[in-house]
Amino acid sequence: MRKNFYIVTIIVMVCCLMLTGCGNKEMGQGQWDGTLKIALHQDPPNLDPCFSTAAVDRQIFQGIFDTLVTLDEKGNIKPMLADSWDISSDGLVYIFHLHKGIVFHDDTPFNADAVVFNIKESLKKSSSRKSELSFVSDVETIDANTVKIILKKPFSPFLSVLTDRAGMMRSPAAVKKYGKDFMNHPIGTGPFLFKNRLKGDSVTLTQNPHYWNHVHMPKAKKIIYKIIDDPNVALVNLKSGQIDFSDYLPFNQINDYKNDPIITASDEPALGFNGFFLNTKSEAFSDVRTRKAIDLLIDRKAIVNVALSGVGTPGRTAFPEMNFAYDTLDTPQKPNIEKAKELLKAAGKDHGFSFTLCTDTNPINQTMAQMLQKMMHDGGIDMKIQKVDFGTLLAKGKRGHYEAIVIQWSGRIDPDQNIYSWLYSGASNNYASYSNSHVDAALEAARASQNITQRKQLYHQMDTYLDRDVPYIFLYHAHNLYGMRRNVKGYIPSPDGMIKPVNIYKEGN
Repeated sequence: MRKNFYIVTIIVMVCCLMLTGCGNKEMGQGQWDGTLKIALHQDPPNLDPCFSTAAVDRQIFQGIFDTLVTLDEKGNIKPMLADSWDISSDGLVYIFHLHKGIVFHDDTPFNADAVVFNIKESLKKSSSRKSELSFVSDVETIDANTVKIILKKPFSPFLSVLTDRAGMMRSPAAVKKYGKDFMNHPIGTGPFLFKNRLKGDSVTLTQNPHYWNHVHMPKAKKIIYKIIDDPNVALVNLKSGQIDFSDYLPFNQINDYKNDPIITASDEPALGFNGFFLNTKSEAFSDVRTRKAIDLLIDRKAIVNVALSGVGTPGRTAFPEMNFAYDTLDTPQKPNIEKAKELLKAAGKDHGFSFTLCTDTNPINQTMAQMLQKMMHDGGIDMKIQKVDFGTLLAKGKRGHYEAIVIQWSGRIDPDQNIYSWLYSGASNNYASYSNSHVDAALEAARASQNITQRKQLYHQMDTYLDRDVPYIFLYHAHNLYGMRRNVKGYIPSPDGMIKPVNIYKEGN
């Protein structure tokens, strides 16, 4: 009996082990393997923050590079590589106290010398960051963990500038080693390491197991950014599980996501503005009354509801509601056809006139242009539509070879970065050739002031002049519409529209 007891016991143990093994196998199939797949609607052109000019590059940078300071989910500036900072009373000197013990992905130290190197490299003529840091007079090391940056004159948006590419720290050793080819070997201090890229197909990052920020250690083992330029294809891949997250979804299907059992959407207001320039040097729009008539004919709410399926906020300024410079001037007015016709008559165009709106191939902009065409027709204006690729669009804008042109801006957290380069006299993006000394004075004063209340008043003054002169027709503030599978967790929307992957993970597969 004792022998039989042993035999039975062994058989039971073996069966239990077999069942346990099967159970573990089934459980393993339901566990996340640590790979996060994110779709990007464009192929990032340049993975070097010093020379990057495309918004999509910034999405990749969120994993590889840390900045001196960062933005929280409410748009507040917070410490990152710099634990704290001091600003002199005259606003000219910034002293940054750096976090100790950080190393780059190539195991070289991050310290004050690295910061000095990066700022000086960004100030070189060839750098795409030169204009953003043009107010910097000098940068110097105080000690191994303290840096002093001296400005030529007070520049209140300076910290905001450092939350983006100008504040991203690259390994000096890697920059010296690779030179221009650093874009193919990006090395920072971030939560993920660059592994490889297949041009036009994907970019792969792997977890940084030695990440310095122990409060926010990366949860994914690997991130694969898949390049999918068609939002409908991205949606199909999202539903099938081929990707976990998409940076672009079809606006016209937003209502389908609300109760979808597989995917969900993040619909958050963005920082920028959308609309079109009117060339003040052109015969069509040299008269301000003509420009104002165009403005009065537009139904902004209809454009948002139809062209964007409601995923946007109608607006008439550069500042959305989350921006401290926002004021009631942004509230859209109802179209006033009779008033528009009165202005056209006063401008000697009571029999109407024609102009051409140049736009890119984006489907939303195409729909918007067609709606504008109908609205102009209601006021007796013949608006023609010229469709060109995005590169040609920008070239036409810079050369002033247009009458009206659709140019949009993704936005930044400080109001200065949302308006100065667009409408200051002679500024780089002032495609309208607009010049108003009162606007210039308000913009300069707002740059110099550290007082938010005073800055808000100055931007209101500026908005009043822009509303009168109408060099740019503000139409709406876009939203960041991202899609993800419902088992994706940890995503926190950022005001700048960046997908910060450090906290993102999946439950199951």
